[in-house]
Amino acid sequence: MTEPSGSSADSDDTGADAVDAPDASDSADGVAADAGADAGGDAGGDGDGGVRGTDTDGVDTADSDAEAGASTDAEDVPRDVRKYERFKKMDGARYERVNEFLRDRTYVTAREWAIARLCADFRTETGVEMTKIGENLPELVPFMTDTYTPQAVNQARYSFEEKVTKAGATFLYGAMSGFFTAEDLDEMMYEVTEVAKFLLEVEGVDLAVADELEAEDRISEVMREVRASSADLRGEEVRCPECGHVHEPAEE
Repeated sequence: MTEPSGSSADSDDTGADAVDAPDASDSADGVAADAGADAGGDAGGDGDGGVRGTDTDGVDTADSDAEAGASTDAEDVPRDVRKYERFKKMDGARYERVNEFLRDRTYVTAREWAIARLCADFRTETGVEMTKIGENLPELVPFMTDTYTPQAVNQARYSFEEKVTKAGATFLYGAMSGFFTAEDLDEMMYEVTEVAKFLLEVEGVDLAVADELEAEDRISEVMREVRASSADLRGEEVRCPECGHVHEPAEE
């Protein structure tokens, strides 16, 4: 299966529309079943015939192998690539399904998510091994079956970072604007944290329940501090929903 090179589904113009978070009742297992629903089937093609054109950011990517789906000899694959197991839980999943899942819940595409993780994992003292990532992309990520040029890898990483920055600014503005109550922010943080935890679990991170609960408590506490501090900036008072204490803005 090859990731679509010119499909509108992989467009980077994701910020135009609001994104709905998944229901709080979604479990990691349930979401995994959705993202990987096509596991084991139709892994050989996704409609572009294995032909690489121009990726969604307008960066020319490398030509595919002479035969679409031809496997690389084990001897030609670097040892650290063969040992890489971040995305093994996605074996058999199609690019379109992974991309659809991400686009429903985040601003990033499957391509940007995968390459951003690879860039973090294959960073050395002198920089990121762009060439190794691009040449071995099909071996590293099950739902990516074409190779990429170093320029295309770098472009995908940059796009990921840009979207995270914009999403962060959007969220913080919403949190600091006074549009949401403390309860609204708690609920919002719970929903987005569930998505983030699932993506980490897909990447192979083992999250202990105690650690999850502690992280959620710390996030909730920080968001309440953000709301109180932003009220100071706006010159407003905030009433604590739990004890009724009124937080008055600091005097200048």
